[in-house]
Amino acid sequence: MYDQFYGFSGRPFQLTPDPHYYFESLTHRKALSYLGYGLAQGEGFIVITGEVGAGKSTLVSHLMQTIDKARLTAATIVTSQLDGNDMVHMAAESYGIDTRGLDKASTLKAIENFLHAEARAGRRCLLIVDEAQNLAVGALEELRMLSNFQLGSSALLQIFLLGQPEFRDLVQQAPELEQLRQRVIATHHLDAMDAEEVEPYVLHRLQRAGWTGRPQLTEDAYTAIFDETGGVPRKINALMNRTLLMGAVEQLERLDGALVQAVVADMAGKPFAYEAPLSAHGEVSAPLPVAPVDAALPAEAVEAPEVQATVAEAQSVVDDVLDLPSASVIPLAAPIPSDPLQSASEAAAMNALHARVERLEAQLARQDADIRRVLALVTEWVERDNQSLAAEIRNIRAA
Repeated sequence: MYDQFYGFSGRPFQLTPDPHYYFESLTHRKALSYLGYGLAQGEGFIVITGEVGAGKSTLVSHLMQTIDKARLTAATIVTSQLDGNDMVHMAAESYGIDTRGLDKASTLKAIENFLHAEARAGRRCLLIVDEAQNLAVGALEELRMLSNFQLGSSALLQIFLLGQPEFRDLVQQAPELEQLRQRVIATHHLDAMDAEEVEPYVLHRLQRAGWTGRPQLTEDAYTAIFDETGGVPRKINALMNRTLLMGAVEQLERLDGALVQAVVADMAGKPFAYEAPLSAHGEVSAPLPVAPVDAALPAEAVEAPEVQATVAEAQSVVDDVLDLPSASVIPLAAPIPSDPLQSASEAAAMNALHARVERLEAQLARQDADIRRVLALVTEWVERDNQSLAAEIRNIRAA
C-alpha cells in the first residue's frame, strides 16, 4: 500500500529476516567479527545471544551469503522443544540425510559418514542452531557429542548457537554444561542500536527498497522512533511500517515526530489526534492506491458489524450533505448583510445551518477515526498473517 504511494521497489521494513536489508551497526560489526574468527578456527561452538528482534537471524543469513559454498557446507535448525534424540535426527535431516527407520545409534553413524565424505571432498561442515534457548540440556549435550567427530586432528563439525539472553545464562551457569562451556571459543551479545544509529538504519533500509527521497523524515521523528523502540531493529521495523502507512493515508511528503507519536498511540489502542502541517503534504496529484475492500480484507473483517456500521454511518453523512438546499450554501465572496433589522427568521435559519454543519463536521471526524481503526486492523491482520507464515515455515523445517 504505502510502497506504491512512495514508489518503493520492495518492502523496506518487513518483519521477516532478509539479508538484503542487513545493516551493520556497531554491535553487529562486533558479532560478525566473532563469527568470522570462529569460522577461521573451524571447530568448537560460537554463541551469539540478543533480545527478541535484535537481528541474530539476519546477521547469520548475511554471513551465509559471504561464505564459499564450495568449501563449507552449512545447515540451519530452528528449534522448538527438542530432546536429545530429536536433536540428533534434526541435525541429520538438516544435511539431507534420510533417517527413516533409523534408531539413534544408526543416525549418529549416518551423520559421521556424511561428515567424513564432506571432509574428503574438501568441505567443512557448519551447523547453525537458531532459537537455542528452547533446547533442553540433553539436546545441548547431544550437540556437544556431534562436535566430537573428527578426522585425524581436524574437527568435522562446527556449531553456531543463536539464542535469547536466557540461553547465555544457561550456558554460563548450568553445571551439566561444563564440557560444552569448555568448547565455546567465542561469545557475543547483540545489544540494541544507539540513538545515533537509528537514522542511518532507517535510511539504509529505505535506500535498499528504492527510496528516492520520498518521504523525508525529520530529526524529531528519529528521536521519537528511538524513544519508543529502544533501538531494537524489529521494533523499529514494526513502527516504521505503521508510520509509512499513516503517512501514505494522509498523503504526506514529510514525516515528523508528532506523526510517529500518533502512530504509537494508535498501536497502543489509545485515542490520538494528528493534524499534518501544510508543509508536510507537498504536491501530491494522485490519490493513494487502495485495493478493493473485498480483495484487501478477509471476509470476516468486511462482514464485521462494526465495519458495516461505519459504512452505513458514512453513507448517512453523505446523504445529509447532498440533501442540503442550495439556498443554504453561501458563496464565500457574497457580501455580509449589514442591515441591523435582519429578520429573526433569517437569523434562526442561519444558526440552524451552522449547527448542522458543526454536527456534520463532528460526524466526519468520527468517520475518520473509524477509518483509521479499520486500517490498523488490516495492518495487524497482514502482519499476523506474515508471522503465521514464518511460524509455519519453521514448523515444516522442524517436522
